Amino acid sequence: MFHRIGQFVVRRAWWVIGAWLVAAVAIIGSAPTITAQTDEAAFLPKHYESIQASQLQEKAFPANFTPGAIAMFERTDGGALDEADKATVGKVVQGLGAKHIEYVETVLPVGPQSFSKDGKYGLSMIAIDKTVMQKPEAGDAAKALREEGAALTAGTPVKMLLGGQAAMNLDQQDSSKIAEALIGFGTVLIILLTLWLLFRSPIIALLPILSIFVYSMVANGLIADASKLFGLKADSSMSAILIVVLFGVGTDYFLFLMFRYRERLRAGDERKEAVVNAVGRVGEAIASAAGAVVVAFAVLVLSSLGMFKALGPALAIAVAVTALASITLVPAVLSVLPERVLFRRVVEWLRWDGRHLKWLAGRCRSPRPGGGFPEHWMQAKKGTRFATMGDAVRRRPAVAALASGLVLLVLTLAAFGYKGTFDLAGSSMPKTKESMVVQDTLMGAFSAGAADPSHVYLTATNGSPLDAAALPGYGETLAKTAGVAQVQPKPALSKDGLTADFTVMLKDAPATNEAIDTVTDLRTAAHAAAPDGTRAYVGGITSVYKDINTAMAHDYSLVFPVAALLILIILALQLRSVVAPWYLMASVGLGFGATLGATSLVFQRLGGEPGLMFMLPIFIYLFVVAIGTDYNILMIARLREEVKEGRTPREAAGEAIKHAGPTVASAGFILAATFATMLLAGNSLFSQMGFSIAFGITVSAFVMALFFTPALTALLGRAAWWPGHGADAAGHGDTGPALQQQPEPAGRI
Repeated sequence: MFHRIGQFVVRRAWWVIGAWLVAAVAIIGSAPTITAQTDEAAFLPKHYESIQASQLQEKAFPANFTPGAIAMFERTDGGALDEADKATVGKVVQGLGAKHIEYVETVLPVGPQSFSKDGKYGLSMIAIDKTVMQKPEAGDAAKALREEGAALTAGTPVKMLLGGQAAMNLDQQDSSKIAEALIGFGTVLIILLTLWLLFRSPIIALLPILSIFVYSMVANGLIADASKLFGLKADSSMSAILIVVLFGVGTDYFLFLMFRYRERLRAGDERKEAVVNAVGRVGEAIASAAGAVVVAFAVLVLSSLGMFKALGPALAIAVAVTALASITLVPAVLSVLPERVLFRRVVEWLRWDGRHLKWLAGRCRSPRPGGGFPEHWMQAKKGTRFATMGDAVRRRPAVAALASGLVLLVLTLAAFGYKGTFDLAGSSMPKTKESMVVQDTLMGAFSAGAADPSHVYLTATNGSPLDAAALPGYGETLAKTAGVAQVQPKPALSKDGLTADFTVMLKDAPATNEAIDTVTDLRTAAHAAAPDGTRAYVGGITSVYKDINTAMAHDYSLVFPVAALLILIILALQLRSVVAPWYLMASVGLGFGATLGATSLVFQRLGGEPGLMFMLPIFIYLFVVAIGTDYNILMIARLREEVKEGRTPREAAGEAIKHAGPTVASAGFILAATFATMLLAGNSLFSQMGFSIAFGITVSAFVMALFFTPALTALLGRAAWWPGHGADAAGHGDTGPALQQQPEPAGRI
């Protein structure tokens, strides 16, 4: 089938290229705009208690003051605020209210309770229209408040900083733009440099970048359409992740095709024939690898969290488009570019009569009428690293399997030290952002839980008003919960008297594991102490984090097994074996454990962070298991080809490493390096994600695919291919004589 696809693409190359360009313009022109979601509660289903509490609050206390922003005042010299400074703060607050900034509803005046105990900080709570809190308009309001605050405090020793949700939204937008720019620039630079070093050709280095630019527009447009059609909620990290996936995976598949295209040219194929045969050879591997990734990402629709429900299909669409382009658009471009254009201006070292001569080829002219490479490029280079590695695995497969397996196992043991954290907003931007400075200052100057208190809503279920005399006793019961700092003495009552709101200050910061444990105990106490005919709901951001934790546990027990099973089926179909897929999945499972363990060691033990972001294990699982499987598929497919050629399992393992090793190593390095660009973003979420996935891809390519998988396959012998045994006669399964296996010189041009 893929041979026929290659023939069609080569015959209709310009039509294929034109179709992709037209599709890119049409799809991106008609696609809606995706709005990033920053409210963690928006990602939870309605049956969770924190969401039910929020709905009850909206119904019972529609006019409740909910601060959308927090204005914090301090002296520019860091000293305590004197009476004159406090008067200045009062005037600024009054002035902000008098400005009637759009979407700003109320600016609360300051009083004695508005200043910290040490007298250094003053606060004013600001209400912003709830209907725009998750829209860009909230950020516009925050920007206007900052500008007006700076103007009103000009010439005074007092300065104003703005925090709260609206300010976080604004800072997160700015941070995301900077992160995307840094990640995009770093990714492109790494791809350009690496491909130039591999092929010494500026045309080849630019080709995947230009191709990815075209089909990324198609992917982004389709993602926007799908998000609107199915009501999917995107978070602020989606764009940066998509950049890395499109460029990283796209370059991977480009290398799969390019190395085989070069092999066919060296074997003597004419240019267009080489493109057809390259697609015929690696098309199935690309489709199978992409299928595993798409399935793993698509399974996220089973997640309880809206952010994963949106991210999974988005990544699946991106990879599917990338795979389709890799076997249509890229081959079409290769077929219209003569090899002398692709491989021009290459520096080669030639050995002649024992001397080394440096020869600069201004243009590669073929010595053969049919085209191709200069004759010396057709010679296999002996004794290269990959040939040596392949020979070592061939001679001692047990040692290679044991050594690589022990490395993975030791790192996996460190995964038991993993702890999750839930401050998604705080982890997705640098601590130097103004809203983060305000948040951290509030936690130090006021109660750690004062910035975002929890709420217990006691509501009547029998239609009778609550017994006001019993409410103080209920509040005292709540106050006895370990981890609770204070419960508001007099709860707020709804107009109909059916619901009471108890404000609860926690001793710990809202996003900490300690605060989540407190909310767990608070729910137990609130439910148990609720009088007959009433029901209690615990709400607030910490309650949201508690429910996210519960939802993640559900996802681990559902998403992981389903994704693993579907990938297992794809491997079985691609390899025509029921044995090999099991140890391939076991190897990537070890890779997942080793990656999580290494990340825990680096960030928790060495970096001193309290934990890793709660969604990190799912990202590691999906990228390492799904994308890491690409390299196993490429290696095992090449190994199977070698067995079909009549080699013994051990010889096949050595030859597979020798010939497929350069592709796996190059692709793995580029993909790992592109994910590592996330470290440039300057926040803990992207730093953890970038390190962990880069490490996992490195392990997948350089440990599993190059050593562990071929060594195990060599040890199992023909049993690895049961029931087919991989022992078909040479050429069986090929689409024609042009696809007969030819050795590829190990190493690069």
